Amino acid sequence: MIYLFAGDDSKKKIASYENFLNSLKETAVFVFDKKDFNPMQVESFCSGSGLFFSKCVVVFKNIFEQEETRDFIFEKLGLMGKSKNIFIFIEGKLKKVDLDTFRKERAELNVFELIKEKKELYNSFILANDFERKDKLNLWIHFRQAIDLGVSMEELIGILFWKAKDMLLKRNFSKFSESELQNFVSKISYLLPEARKSGNDDETTFEKFLLEAF
Repeated sequence: MIYLFAGDDSKKKIASYENFLNSLKETAVFVFDKKDFNPMQVESFCSGSGLFFSKCVVVFKNIFEQEETRDFIFEKLGLMGKSKNIFIFIEGKLKKVDLDTFRKERAELNVFELIKEKKELYNSFILANDFERKDKLNLWIHFRQAIDLGVSMEELIGILFWKAKDMLLKRNFSKFSESELQNFVSKISYLLPEARKSGNDDETTFEKFLLEAF
């Protein structure tokens, strides 16, 4: 079994981890950080019980700071998932590709991110202007900026939906044909519900949609 506690909100992350650890009945707990990480020991924990315990908890703290260690762990995640031992990872903010690797092995993800106050200062209408000009490059750049600042995808989709509808109403077909705009409106309105229904990642689905919109 694999459990991940990640994110830049250290206070909530550590509190959640400690509560979870206290709820476990296993008394054998082994903790490793990047300084004392030992691949051979990890492999032995994956294989099964030890001499003095039948089941244990193995905790890794911030070991992904070293790329070689991260790659080794990802190679062993499948074995960890099948092991009767419990593996806990405590990490900072991870990339989406790393989180997806944990998801593939059915790990339980607990991600705690600090609220980004800057999102109130972001002008989401910049994306609407990029769309009206049919400027794919800047549309993608400003989309990434908005996401990094914590602007919700619902807000961004709402802005683009409104802009396309406004262009249809005003018959603004200088860059798009009427059918293109109607198709855009139809698809974007169901984008997130369909992605969530099929189990796809919201952000990836939205980004792919924008890159293929025109």
